[in-house]
Amino acid sequence: MDLKKRQPIGVELVKRGIIDEEDIERALDYQRQHPEIKIGDCLYELDVCDPYTLITAIGEILGERGILLSKNSIRIDIEEYISLDIAKKNKAVPFEIENGKIKVCFANTVNRRSIETIRLLFLNKGLIMETYITFEKDITKILKSLEGKANADIHKSGVTVINLVDSIIKTGIEKRASDIHIEPMANSIRVRYRIDGELFTEVNLDKEKQQQIIGRLKAISNMHQEKQESQDGRILLYGNYNIRVSSQPNVYGEKFVLRLLKKNAKIKNIFDLGYYGEEKQFVKSINKRNSITIIAAPTGEGKTTSLYSIIDYLNKPEINITTIEDPVEIRIPGLNQIEIDNRTSFASALRTVLRQDPDIILVGEIRDKETAEIAIQAGQTGHYVLSTIHTIDSIEVINRLRKIGISDYDIASTLATSISQRLVRRICPKCKREREFTKKEKEIIINILEKYGEKIDLEDVKTYDSLGCDYCNGSGFYDRIGIFEILNVTDELRELIVAGASNMEIRKKALKEQYRPLIVDGIRKVLKGETTLEELNKKLLFI
Repeated sequence: MDLKKRQPIGVELVKRGIIDEEDIERALDYQRQHPEIKIGDCLYELDVCDPYTLITAIGEILGERGILLSKNSIRIDIEEYISLDIAKKNKAVPFEIENGKIKVCFANTVNRRSIETIRLLFLNKGLIMETYITFEKDITKILKSLEGKANADIHKSGVTVINLVDSIIKTGIEKRASDIHIEPMANSIRVRYRIDGELFTEVNLDKEKQQQIIGRLKAISNMHQEKQESQDGRILLYGNYNIRVSSQPNVYGEKFVLRLLKKNAKIKNIFDLGYYGEEKQFVKSINKRNSITIIAAPTGEGKTTSLYSIIDYLNKPEINITTIEDPVEIRIPGLNQIEIDNRTSFASALRTVLRQDPDIILVGEIRDKETAEIAIQAGQTGHYVLSTIHTIDSIEVINRLRKIGISDYDIASTLATSISQRLVRRICPKCKREREFTKKEKEIIINILEKYGEKIDLEDVKTYDSLGCDYCNGSGFYDRIGIFEILNVTDELRELIVAGASNMEIRKKALKEQYRPLIVDGIRKVLKGETTLEELNKKLLFI
């Protein structure tokens, strides 16, 4: 039921004699205390009348078929037809199939986007969808019971805690998870997987197994069993995987995060990552001496992956490349890779590396003034330095270096290229469905591109909906792609930096050259059908 419909629904229910005005007042008072609950659900919670009569009437008012959903209503195995995550996201439960038609109830039939997403998902399976409306509380109850079923399935994989932990890790590997979160909650232990940057709840385990699971994780990651404080460890029991483990006490126990790293992961070509432009332009941006290239982005947006791709591209037998990393995530043949530990900092390692006759130096991250100064000096003395920094875009790199304490002259004389990036999910190639852009989507795209001097004809351009299938674990997305902005520091920009120009002045000048912000490359990738406007908006918040 839709919030916008609450007054007409209330008035209509009173007219039909199903409830009275006092019931409506009680429901509105309840809604003020629980603003996330819709008015029809408030009436249901307050038990003001017969639930079946209430949902049937609400359905009639909204032009839908109402159903009082219960376990007895469900005559199919829900998870055979829809993933738990998609069902939760769209608040939808399929409950019956008859003559090629699948009956699906929703908590909100006014949300046409959710309706269309689920309709296309089932159409892709050869089924016609019939829409029903029900109370959100009952949908939530059914979906929670499915989590319990998943819980039972995990226990079937082995009766011992050893097998249970093994199953959690192996399932994460099979699902392409980058991280596994094992989190003590008030009454359960929640297991979540981060897949393509998004967290998905896999199962809620019995609370009584908490200490056994913690003990097993500590044992296989070489942590101190008796310590109830933050620890770091590694699990090396899974062949091609080096699993970094972090523990952190919270109010319900110790939380564990497992980072799954492939030991011999294949390094992607920079263009496969989404880097735009021609190879000639790419080489011009990164194959330099006496300079530094910095990749800027928040945590988890693929900075290290891009660095590896650039280094792999430049790696040749006649070039001495040394990396300083925390930690070394991928081992690359032909490179001298140094891992930071508790006794070493980026700055101290960099000083030593400069005595090792390097041509190219990769510094995992510029965190402080000392590291920045040595990196700049290395760039000024004939080396090519690559590093990362935490900023929102490529122009902000200049301001960040200034705040760290680097002079305008040193920035202007050494910074050759700054690259900003974000990762967005790719639409699954197996289940994507082509459609026309809506009028609103066209307006958004045209306004953004015209703002930056780009023109586009959307007459014959299509977009895609992400539906969900077995290949993508029902998410509608598979893998991620980078969106980039590249600032090549030209002579004109150097003059502005030396003169102490503001970011606004530098951006204005850069836009007159080849620089385009992240949003422009993001829109290009939407137009190519690689991602969606919704995914892009999650990262850049432009709608």
